[in-house]
Amino acid sequence: MVTSMLSKDQEQQVSEGSTAIQAGGNVTITKTGLTYAEVRDIALDVYRANFYELAGVAKETAKVRAEEITEGFLSKLHKEYPAGFEKANDPDFQYALFTVQKEYARNGDKDLGDLLVDLLVDRSKHEQRDILQIVLNESLSTAPKLTENQLAVVAVIFLFKYTQDLSIGNHQMFAEFLDRYVAPFASKVVKNMACYQHLEFTGCGAIGLGANSLESILGTTYQGQFLKGFDAKEVGDRGVSVGVDPRFFVPCLNDQSKMQVRANSKEILDKNLETHAIASEDRSKINELFDVGKMNEMEIKDKCVEIRPYMAGLFETWSESAMKNFTLTSVGIAIGHANIKRLVGEFANLSIWIN
Repeated sequence: MVTSMLSKDQEQQVSEGSTAIQAGGNVTITKTGLTYAEVRDIALDVYRANFYELAGVAKETAKVRAEEITEGFLSKLHKEYPAGFEKANDPDFQYALFTVQKEYARNGDKDLGDLLVDLLVDRSKHEQRDILQIVLNESLSTAPKLTENQLAVVAVIFLFKYTQDLSIGNHQMFAEFLDRYVAPFASKVVKNMACYQHLEFTGCGAIGLGANSLESILGTTYQGQFLKGFDAKEVGDRGVSVGVDPRFFVPCLNDQSKMQVRANSKEILDKNLETHAIASEDRSKINELFDVGKMNEMEIKDKCVEIRPYMAGLFETWSESAMKNFTLTSVGIAIGHANIKRLVGEFANLSIWIN
């Protein structure tokens, strides 16, 4: 022991290596936060204190997997959101962490591990118990119940039914979009009804009565990619006062001898017209021109397959399975979002869909 005497009325006893602080007035001590090593120790203590004892080789395998997923999570958290380290002593956070450790220790599936890490990092970014945190907690328990095929199905449904890539401006960009976001899952989606019944059972979504063909979805979300165009004189014949303005008209992607409206969807077109304060009469006429020469569903399918042949299999699976009838719950959306993010690295914030 080291005794520190500062005055006849003040005495402290502190251990070797400790710092003695004493004053006649107030003392404010600011904690600098938990270090990476401290959080790692806490995280591994969580596993050791909660995971049931296994025997022999299984015990060591589970331990190695738990350490692996913990390191992967902490590394990603440190990179994306180091402030999350401060939650290491939060009971709800520890419970979510243990869920990830437990599930990965049981099966060791690398893809599932990456998916769980992404979900847990996203969960760590939320300071309060809001709907998004609750959904992410539930997703951590649900994702391990799904097969690789079911995870692919959820990702594809999420991508086509719930998202739109605003950066696509031509067929080459559309092809790159398909390669990046669709190709990794296209060969894994399945038709069997049991897949969708299980997704429904786990709370990822529901099989509805209404059906949406993939051709119809693409023809709405990316309509600008599937137009046959019109003669330039149509703009004048219809009395569009701004004329063939390049802000609103471009050469047709599918027939350079013709023109088309410069937009991928009606939503984007309306925003563009509003941004440039176009008169309502012109807005109506340009919107009408946007539908001129729109491909039918068979033509949309053929164009997609022409751009990327592997889309043929996806169109077939979509039309012959419950994919066309399936809607995702918040948990399904979170899992689909995380599965895409796992592969591409960056994706829009989940709060866009769940808030």
